[in-house]
Amino acid sequence: MASSSALRASGSSLDLRSDPIALTAALVDIPSESRHEQRIADEIEAALRAQAPHFEVVRFRDSVLARTDLGRPSRVLLAGHTDTVPAADNVPSRLEGGVLHGCGTSDMKSGDAVFLHLAATVADPAHDITLVMYDCEEIESSANGLGHIERELPDWLRADVAILGEPSGGYIEAGCQGTIRVVARAAGTRAHSARSWLGDNAIHKLGAVLARLSAYQPRNVDIDGCVYREGLSAVRIDGGIAGNVIPDAASVTVNFRFAPDRSVDDAIAHVREVLAGLDVELEVTDSAAGALPGLTKPAAAALVAAAGGHVRAKYGWTDVARFAALGIPAVNYGPGDPNLAHRSDEHVETAQITATAETLRKYLVA
Repeated sequence: MASSSALRASGSSLDLRSDPIALTAALVDIPSESRHEQRIADEIEAALRAQAPHFEVVRFRDSVLARTDLGRPSRVLLAGHTDTVPAADNVPSRLEGGVLHGCGTSDMKSGDAVFLHLAATVADPAHDITLVMYDCEEIESSANGLGHIERELPDWLRADVAILGEPSGGYIEAGCQGTIRVVARAAGTRAHSARSWLGDNAIHKLGAVLARLSAYQPRNVDIDGCVYREGLSAVRIDGGIAGNVIPDAASVTVNFRFAPDRSVDDAIAHVREVLAGLDVELEVTDSAAGALPGLTKPAAAALVAAAGGHVRAKYGWTDVARFAALGIPAVNYGPGDPNLAHRSDEHVETAQITATAETLRKYLVA
């Protein structure tokens, strides 16, 4: 544990060698809403430079990058975002019993704390380590710091396996689903509702779309022992002009969450097949590819072994997909319940912080 004089000399209040629980609290106590991460990046950068001298450290905007160059046969990348959603009267942190409360405790400053602590305390790792603490994950994709790093400093994202410290309840959540949104638009003829037979009701045409979606049977796909359940759902309906008008336009937005064995093109083709023959036009408005778990690759398989085989599929999309697109197997593994993210009562069980740190330490030195 660093002395108070050493911390002052480093220019940071963060003691990376302290217990990861205490380090989590210190990170939570630094407000870091998206686009306001300069202070936390300053603190992390100064702490790494002073307390992890075996790392090369680079500042890139409000992201902090660090890596070893020890000539190890494999490289593990630890990535975590430092931003949070706006606080909801839940900063500073509060420790009650075995639970730490506060904005970002689960998503994902506890994961950041584990990574930073290991960077400072694992002196002789079996793998070279890259640490990426990036900004602006909680807002639009174009602002995402990891995306900027990928485009401008791609060498920093080369690794044999990537671990994102997103909350996963202590499980390794492997890969992630892909997602597309498709708008099904129906056209009709406007008329007075008192003479409805003179019109062609566009809303009624959506009934056939909803019937197809209601009858849809999703796939369950087992990949590397992780079962991904697909889902095809209506998520928005638009239409109608006035209470006495037959509408001439209506639409339903459909979201398809698909297993990572499908490409985006495959997913689009599947939605078109499901809705084939209906009197609607389809427009794809958003898409993001999924990520295969890649757990059979040696570096990833060793992580699974270190975690005692506690692995499950990741439902939803995360930044692991960025690494999958680069051919790097990636998982989500961090303390905290993802269902508590962004809530005013966000919290994390301290035992999960300790367990995650112990598992990753075992993996990094094995």
